[in-house]
Order: sequence, then C-alpha cells, then structure tokens
Amino acid sequence: MKMQYVEANGARIPQIGFGTWELRDGVCVKMVAEALRLGYRHIDTAEMYGNEEAVGEGVRRSGVARSEIFVTTKVWHTHLERASLLQALKESLSKLKLDYADLYLIHWPNPAVPLAETIGALNEAKELGLTKYIGVANFTAALVRQAAKLSTAKLVNNQIEMHPYLDQSKVAAECERQGMSVTAYSPIVKGAAAKDETLQKIGAAHKKSAAQVSLRFLVQQGIVVIPRTSKPERLSENAAIFDFELTDPEMKAIHGLADPNGRRIKPSWSPDWD
Repeated sequence: MKMQYVEANGARIPQIGFGTWELRDGVCVKMVAEALRLGYRHIDTAEMYGNEEAVGEGVRRSGVARSEIFVTTKVWHTHLERASLLQALKESLSKLKLDYADLYLIHWPNPAVPLAETIGALNEAKELGLTKYIGVANFTAALVRQAAKLSTAKLVNNQIEMHPYLDQSKVAAECERQGMSVTAYSPIVKGAAAKDETLQKIGAAHKKSAAQVSLRFLVQQGIVVIPRTSKPERLSENAAIFDFELTDPEMKAIHGLADPNGRRIKPSWSPDWD
C-alpha cells in the first residue's frame, strides 16, 4: 500500500486509518490485524467503543512493530474532569496493552466541565508520557479556537464528521489556522456514498468506486480519513485512493453535494454546530 501522511504541529499522521466503531470481539481483532498487514498504519478506537481489548489484540497479531503504528483513542464526555480523564486513559492503555497512545482526543465537548480543566488534564497526560499527542473531536470552530488557546502543548487534530454531504469548511479553516489536522469520520456516509450517482459517474471516469471517490475527495484536501468496514475485501479498496486525482470540476461537483441537512451524527449532547 502506498501511504501518505499529514503533518500537524509536530505529529505525522498516516492519512488513511482504519476506523473500528461498532466492531467487536473476534471480528475487530481480525480486521485490525488484516488492515495492518495490508499496510494501514493508523488505527482509531475510543473508550466508548468498548473494543480497545480487541484492537490491542489485533495490533499484536498483525506482527507489525508498535513503533510503526499510530493508535488513536478517545476519552468519553463523562470523564473530562482531570482525575477521571487520567484514569480513563490509563484504563484504555491497560485494555489496549500499550504503554502509550499516539493520539488522545476529547471525544465530545461537555459544557458541564470547564474546558480549561480538561485541556489541562490532556497536557498532563502528554507530560506523563501516556500519549504522544493530544487533540479534540466534534469541536466547533469556536471550541477549537478556545481549546488551542488554553493548551500549553500544541493540539494536533480535530476529528469530525466529514463527507461530501456535509460542509465543514468553517471548522476546517479554523483547524488550519491553529496548525491542526482534521480527521474525517463517516467519510463514506455509512455506505451511502456508494449509491450516489454523481460519485458513481466520477468514479467511472477513473475506474474507481463511488466510495473511493468520496475518500479521495477528502484526502485531496489534506484530510485524514478513517473508514470502517467489517469486510476484508473492502480494506484494499478503501486504501486504493492515492493513485488517482480528481479534477477541479470534479471537486467542485462533489462540493456541490453538500446539504444543510447533511449531518448524520447528531446525538443529544452535540454542541451548537457551525
């Protein structure tokens, strides 16, 4: 697999990662191990996913050296007080059976906990060597700006829902101003991209699938993508996005798919979106 990287505030992040949300037990172990064998070097998990043990087992079974793998995990929004966050990270590492995370993110903001306390705890986790880099997820442009101002260490990433149906240009621009990268979750819209006629037509011109076009649309903008699949045959397809380039008119056409109601992930604890 040809791999590309995104650099942000000192971090070098593999641009395509393997997302593990909703994967459990043996399936998760198998898919993580297979992804790494195929050349993926970025694995994304979270405390809330309930699969960190399986992810860690997959990492070990892959035979790939730990130093070559970029592991991201996240703290749930109920554990954002200092002591709770540090304990949550230690428990995540225990489940993963890893000495450190490469990237530790606040999974969702929580207005009930002062952001300064949470950012301070993230910085402490980094200072203790529990994680190499720190960042956020599901943060709006205003929250990114506030978090970056509060942090002693540079934040390196904001993981957000991002795909052709959702315009995230405002928060992405703020991340760029802060030197942060953006990771897109749900980059193929939970499979909906595969059925999109515009993406299918563009894909046909490049001998690629509509899902590959959706992923390419993002990586061509410098976005990190973490597509999830439970099908081994999809791993290679999702990774084959660095050997073609979308034209400016094609990029414009895909941007045109954005819809005011395009957001798919909107739990009750969501912030006021941009």
